[in-house]
Parts: sequence; C-alpha cells; structure tokens
Amino acid sequence: MTDTPDNAPRRQLATRRAGWAIALARWLARIGVRPNAVSIAGVVFAAVSGLAFVASATGAPSVRAALLIVAAACIQLRLLCNLLDGMLAVEEGFKSKTGDIYNELPDRLADILILVGAGYAIRALPYGATLGWAAALVAVFTAYIRLMGGALGVTQHFIGPMAKQHRMFTLTLTTLLAAAEVMMTMPPRAMRIGLIVIIIGSIATAIRRIARIVSEVQAR
Repeated sequence: MTDTPDNAPRRQLATRRAGWAIALARWLARIGVRPNAVSIAGVVFAAVSGLAFVASATGAPSVRAALLIVAAACIQLRLLCNLLDGMLAVEEGFKSKTGDIYNELPDRLADILILVGAGYAIRALPYGATLGWAAALVAVFTAYIRLMGGALGVTQHFIGPMAKQHRMFTLTLTTLLAAAEVMMTMPPRAMRIGLIVIIIGSIATAIRRIARIVSEVQAR
C-alpha cells in the first residue's frame, strides 16, 4: 500500500482498475446513485455485521456459524461501499462539498461497529469484549494520525501493516475461521487471536505513520 500525493489524499487501490468495479460504478452512476448514499450504505452493512457478531455468541452451532458468515460477508460489502463511493466521486465526477465528511465519519463509525461487535462475539471469554473495544480504539487512532498529517500540511499516510483494508481482511478471515470452529465444536481461539493481531498491527501502523509525519514536518 502506497501513500497518495499531497494534493490527492486517497488510498491507492488496485481494485479501482478492475473491470467489474469500473462497470459497477458506471452502472450506479447511470441509475442516479451518489457517493454519499453509498457511504451511508457502508455503515448499514457495518451495523448488520456488528449485530451478527453480537448475536453469534449464543444459540445453536449452526445458527452461530451462519451469523458469523453473515458478519464476514457484511464486512466485505462495507469495503465494497468504500470502494464505490470513491469511484463515484472521482472517476464518475460526482464529488460533492460534503463528500470528505461522508468519506471519513461513516468509515470511523463502521470500524467501531464491526470491531466492537467482534469483541462481543467472544464476550464469554476473558477480556473478549475488551479486545473488541481496544481494536476499535486503535483503528480510529490510526485514522486520526493520518488526518493529522493532512491537517499539518504533509502527506496523509495510508501505510500499514494494519490499515483499514488489512484490518478488515484479517477480521474476515478470522470470522470465517471462527465459524469453522463453531461447526467443528473446537475451542474458540480464532477471534481472540485475530483481534490481538489487529491491535498489535494497528499500534505498529500508528507508530509508522507518526514517524513519517514527524520526519516530514522536521524537513520543512
């Protein structure tokens, strides 16, 4: 993952050049869908994911596994919305005056809904819910540091190792493994490990971003 130029603070994604993504963005533009609506849809998918996580903590194994799969699917749908809102705004030319607000605030809310929900999926385990809250906290902190760089007039760094797409990939994989654990009546380890990896990786991400911002500010 690379940073964007100073005059274009945008996460660089190879997926934007995929034929299916371009076709989908153009189709949405033709039927009148606008970027801000897609950003809000991303929060809705995040809320469904969070609720599915919470509900997956109890019930029959088959139901719990199904809820975890729903949670994982909604994580990916949230990311799809994140991709398409930017493509509609930039590639399709529908950027609005409030676009930057809708680009940032829904993302932060979505991170919190999903990661906190994941913690409550393992609330029966020691520190389960705490891990979810901690993951959400450090996720929002990494985004704050990125935006702070922009506010200081230097680069908005999107680098990892646990940027948004890395967090959501890790959690999606973790969730699918957790669903498999439920179906095979295995001890619930995957979700706890995944959240710990996200927390540690996000702290490393914050440190890397801070170091680059400090270096750029000092080089002025």
